[in-house]
Amino acid sequence: MSNKVLMKGNEVIAEAAIRAGCKCYFGYPITPQTEVLAYMANNIRKRGGEFVQAESELAAINMVYGAAGTGVRVMTSSSSPGISLMSEGISYLAASELPCVIVDVVRCGPGLGGIQPAQSDYNQVTKGLGHGDFNIPVYTPDSVQELGELVYESFDIADKYRTPVMVMIDGMLGQIMEPIEFSEKNKKENIDKSWCANGLGNRNHHNIINSLYLNTNKLEELNNRLQSRYKLIKENEARGKVYNYKENCDLILVAYGTTARICKTVIDEGELLGINLALIRPISIWPYPENLIEDTIINTKFGYLSVEMSCGQMVYDIERIVGKRKPVNFYGRSGGVVPTPEEILGKVKEIIGGNL
Repeated sequence: MSNKVLMKGNEVIAEAAIRAGCKCYFGYPITPQTEVLAYMANNIRKRGGEFVQAESELAAINMVYGAAGTGVRVMTSSSSPGISLMSEGISYLAASELPCVIVDVVRCGPGLGGIQPAQSDYNQVTKGLGHGDFNIPVYTPDSVQELGELVYESFDIADKYRTPVMVMIDGMLGQIMEPIEFSEKNKKENIDKSWCANGLGNRNHHNIINSLYLNTNKLEELNNRLQSRYKLIKENEARGKVYNYKENCDLILVAYGTTARICKTVIDEGELLGINLALIRPISIWPYPENLIEDTIINTKFGYLSVEMSCGQMVYDIERIVGKRKPVNFYGRSGGVVPTPEEILGKVKEIIGGNL
């Protein structure tokens, strides 16, 4: 008997977080992620947690900072311009080595843009999420099922590395309804929380949560510690999947999230025309699954095609790995326009040219 239920992506985010042991949620409504807030408002207190609708995104991320400092599992969610407002607080969280989960349900921009889906926060969340030298893991599921699994697991990753973790989806995945079977994984027990600021207790000293270091040597020591941790995250937490990869690929598509789903249709349609396409789907965009690109370079005739709902923000990461060994092409739509299989296949034909 199946235990699957039909749920909207945004509601799955909240339900998965509660099941993962999230005890505090702080947020501010913004389309297209407001259902996360609404579901938390209706459910988290019934299950032993706390909910606060903050007066702004700035207030919400600083409430996350305070709760995370006590050692409880805590989450916030927002959309594009809201994440921009949270960026200072996210840098403080990273510097203070505080675990938490942040969800970005992307809308199109720049500016207030519109409420349609996009992937145009890629650079923001992987390269410009706040001031200073820091990164945070960012996961990009392509289905409601995977969304629930990654939100659940993100709390474990946050605790393991004492870092904020982000799950980023486009607004389409937040709004669609799909069947999901929630995992009954046991929440990790005996997590080291000896660092948290929860009163003196049995310790002989107070723990202080802080991101201000006026001593330059102490601040450099923090930076070195963080960089060592990021090295471990790169080694252990980079994720991705390869679809339809076989010998003599004409072209390899690279796409994540909803766009990766569209690319699978492109691969099927290309096969009917005798075009041999494969797909690399990054599941983490930081750290980027570099090995999946590196391992396929020798087996792609015309290189790679980055397919995005943005203006080519992921192209740099692919080019950084490929270098001059193979071409890296781009096809994307922006402003909330979703690329169609026919459009992408048209770009494939353009790249391959008369070699069909």
